[in-house]
Amino acid sequence: MDLLTDYDYDLPESLIARRPPAHREDARLLVIERNTGTLTHTTIRALPEWLKPGDALILNDTRVVRARLVGTRAQTGGKWEGLYLSPDVAQPDCWKILCQTRGKLQPGEYIDITPPGNATTAAGTLRLRLISRDEEGTWSAQPSSNRPAAELLEVHGLVPLPPYMHREQPDADDIERYQTVYARSPGSVAAPTAGLHFTPELLSACEARGVNRSFVTLHVGVGTFRPMTASRLDDHHMHEEWCELPDATATLWGTTRANGGRIVAAGTTSVRTLESAAQNGALLAAQPQASRAWSGHTSLFIRPPYTFQAVDVLLTNFHLPRSTLLVLVSTFAGQTLIRAAYQEAIARGYRFFSYGDAMLIV
Repeated sequence: MDLLTDYDYDLPESLIARRPPAHREDARLLVIERNTGTLTHTTIRALPEWLKPGDALILNDTRVVRARLVGTRAQTGGKWEGLYLSPDVAQPDCWKILCQTRGKLQPGEYIDITPPGNATTAAGTLRLRLISRDEEGTWSAQPSSNRPAAELLEVHGLVPLPPYMHREQPDADDIERYQTVYARSPGSVAAPTAGLHFTPELLSACEARGVNRSFVTLHVGVGTFRPMTASRLDDHHMHEEWCELPDATATLWGTTRANGGRIVAAGTTSVRTLESAAQNGALLAAQPQASRAWSGHTSLFIRPPYTFQAVDVLLTNFHLPRSTLLVLVSTFAGQTLIRAAYQEAIARGYRFFSYGDAMLIV
């Protein structure tokens, strides 16, 4: 399937999850068996029952930073809103950001950002100097402080909730729930949503089942969730994200594969990290115990035809239409089966997107 229209579907507004469930483990789980096409309705609490002793569960430990910025244009006083994306590799003292304001921004212009609600007045104002804008509309901006970006954003930024949640300000629930319980490496501007379902108790239940656990890191960029615009998949320009496969995870991957266990990826970000490592020769199907650590930027776009080298089972949420994530999941399970699963989920009233329910593809 090469046409973007093959990855579209109609979703009732009522099924968009704009708030998290009362408890992380309240999510429903649709299990999809690839070899038979069977669909089973259960809950995320039953996840350990679908895993096997000797499997390896791979989770993305990235931490969402408070990347949404609200401020004013110093010269005009006009309202400004931005989104921190990443450090600027070409200019180490600068950030890459997206900007939204009325009128046209100019290089050299200053943006003043105060802490949200002025709750931390002692922190003062953070000033950004706009340096340059690239062809894709991303600005390089120099902050007035040389403190680490994560520290500055923690004071001056807001949780970057997706637009479909229709909330100007995140609430106390969002601050806790739009973050995995194992998040530790700051750098994402969006949550790795399959991981939002896990609690310490669910992780312990997986461990008691005999499932081993390890981590990768992929800092989720805004491009992950943007709908594609090119009519053909071949014409889509894939965004780039930084990811890392630690040595411990490479070792677990190799041992698991050598012993006949399955690699269970929690989320599409874990899939992209593992598959990127495999494409770069760090994970070797023919010599699994020779696997090694790897890190780097990836622009891997998983679409048909693609042969998965590093992942056997996928836990994932229900994704936006016309998104690279829906293409990835369809490539993993088969486009016809995923279309049927999404139709079934809609008919059964499953909740969609970041705070929504999950599917397990085995």
